[in-house]
Amino acid sequence: MNVCFNGYGENVFTFETSGTVNAGDPVMVSANGTVAKASGAFCGICLNVRNGYAAVQLKGYARVGYSSTAPTVGYAKLVGSSGKVEVDASNGREYLVIDVDTTAQTAGIIL
Repeated sequence: MNVCFNGYGENVFTFETSGTVNAGDPVMVSANGTVAKASGAFCGICLNVRNGYAAVQLKGYARVGYSSTAPTVGYAKLVGSSGKVEVDASNGREYLVIDVDTTAQTAGIIL
């Protein structure tokens, strides 16, 4: 890809973690001020975890891993699943997918 979208509109918050959360995981709010690895709709992408706290990107461009079928560029309904995102036309939340790398199994999305 000849252009870079990193840094676009980034908005990062710090949350406590519940369970195992890793950098790159889509996360959901699981309790007051707490996030867990998403299994369905997700609010953001975990950037880093340290001492039970996670930096979570809630807005802007994010590169995410995907499982099963690659999302297509344009708007796609996505959910979190096993630390990645997957297309779910019935239950997913709509995100703008602006690039897909099928070799690395990643997609660039606007949160």
